[in-house]
Amino acid sequence: LAPFSLAMPISWLNMQIEKRFGLNSQAGSRLGFPGEIPGNRKKLRRIICFSLSRRSGTLTPMGMRRRARERALQFLYQHDLNPATNLDEAMDHFFESQKQSALQEASTLSKPVVVEESPASAAEDAAVRQFSEPLIRGVLQHRETLDAEIQKYAHNWDVRRMAAVDRNILRLAVYEMRHRDDIPPVVSINEAVEIAKRFSTQESGKFVNGILDKVKGELLRNARIGAD
Repeated sequence: LAPFSLAMPISWLNMQIEKRFGLNSQAGSRLGFPGEIPGNRKKLRRIICFSLSRRSGTLTPMGMRRRARERALQFLYQHDLNPATNLDEAMDHFFESQKQSALQEASTLSKPVVVEESPASAAEDAAVRQFSEPLIRGVLQHRETLDAEIQKYAHNWDVRRMAAVDRNILRLAVYEMRHRDDIPPVVSINEAVEIAKRFSTQESGKFVNGILDKVKGELLRNARIGAD
């Protein structure tokens, strides 16, 4: 599956970046993306397209879990930058917005946009949320201990100064490895690396893999088998 299914004019995406995040030539670091603004904008375009995407077709169990992890990452990223005061309401709003945002945003475009016609089925949306929501709640509940474990292996890196996307990918994977015995740790690692390469950078994939491999080395369970 492609990471997003909207082909949008770059000028419109830049406008959305300004509107949603208030970015200008001095403000790239507020989103946790290091480097020059052109690079920041490229990453933000991917995140905006991702947030508006609606992919058609029947999801496989693996595809459903990948999408659920992507949704969890998006929520955790947003929560990291702008913490919700009411978590239940925030999650209800977030998951509902995934169903509605593509058509609402597409209707505001002044240029044609290619949108896949068939949205995911209600059953698929429910399955995605069913897998994603416990991950979100678990990461938020254990965030301090997750950050401490990440910091243990992130030599010369302060967790608070990591790119926000990378930080939350690591939190999500370490949570799965430590608290979800039903998920084989190697699956958590592979998913985290692929998501990092898709929504951050190739270097982020290597960075995430290095830290998670060290976490795996201390686990007291088989890294390739999940509990029944």
